[in-house]
Amino acid sequence: MNLKTKLNKLVFQNPITTASGTFGSEMEEYVNFNKLGAIVTKTITKERKAGNPSPRLYETEWGLLNSIGLQNPGVESFITETIPLYEKYQTPLIVSFSASTQEEFMEVLSRLESVNSISGYEVNVSCPNVENEGLAFGVDAQVVNELTAKLRKLTKKELIIKLTPNVTNIVDIAIAAKEGGADSLALINTLLGMAIDPMTGKSRIMKKICGYSGSAIKPVALANVYRVAQAIDIPILAMGGAENYLDVLEFIYAGASMVAIGTANFYNPAITEKIISDLSQHFSKYNLTMDKIRGKSF
Repeated sequence: MNLKTKLNKLVFQNPITTASGTFGSEMEEYVNFNKLGAIVTKTITKERKAGNPSPRLYETEWGLLNSIGLQNPGVESFITETIPLYEKYQTPLIVSFSASTQEEFMEVLSRLESVNSISGYEVNVSCPNVENEGLAFGVDAQVVNELTAKLRKLTKKELIIKLTPNVTNIVDIAIAAKEGGADSLALINTLLGMAIDPMTGKSRIMKKICGYSGSAIKPVALANVYRVAQAIDIPILAMGGAENYLDVLEFIYAGASMVAIGTANFYNPAITEKIISDLSQHFSKYNLTMDKIRGKSF
C-alpha cells in the first residue's frame, strides 16, 4: 500500500507500468500481470499496419534504435483478439492509439469506447499529420489542443496525451494538452537517432533516422518531466531510460506519478516485478509514500 498512486481518474497499487511497444500479453510467462500498476498496450491504429522494412532494430552502446513503424493488427482485430488476453487480470489496461488525421483519431477512440475493460487511453501524437504537411501532431501546440479537446468530448475515461521531446519547448505542448482537457501526460517518447556502419557507410536502420530509447536518454527524459511538472499541475506518466528502482525514484522526485519501463523489458522480461519489489522495500525502509517524495526534488 505504500506504493499506491494515481493519475487523474485512475488509482494504481504501485507506480510501475509498461511502455507502449515494449510489452505484450506474451510477457505473462515472465511477469505476474496482477502485480503491475498498469499495462500500456502497443500503439493501435484504425487499420492494420505491417510496419517498416528491416532492418528496423539496432542496439547501440547505451540504448536501442527502432523503426518498427507502429506494426499492429488494427483496432477491430485488437478489440476481438487482443483485449480478451488482458481481461483475466485485475490490472488497469491503458490502450495506446494513434492516427494520421484528427477524424481518424476520433474514429479509433469511438470504437475503443465500446470496450468496458479499457481503463484509459494513451494518445500517441508523434505520428505524421497528413492534414499538416506531414508534421507530427505533437510538435504543434494548437493542433495538440484541438485534438485533445475533440477526444475529450468522446470519453470520460483517463485521457493521457503522450508528448514527443523533439520540439522546441515541450512545456508549451504540455500546456496546450492540459487546456484541451487532458487528464494526464505521458513523456517522453523516443528521441531521434541514427547509426551507421563505419566500414561500409550503410545505415544500420533501413529508414535511417528513427527512434532512440534506453538508458542513455534518461537525463533528457528527467529534465523534460521536471520542466513540465514545474509548469502544470496534472499528473505525469514518465518514461525514458528507467531500468531500476533508483531510476524510478529520480522520476518521482522530478514530479512523476507513474513510471513506464520500456527498453529494459527486452533484456530482462521480468524487470518490472523486480523494480516493484525493490521500490517497495525502499519505501518501507525509509517510511516513504508517493505523496512524500513526488515533485520534491530541490
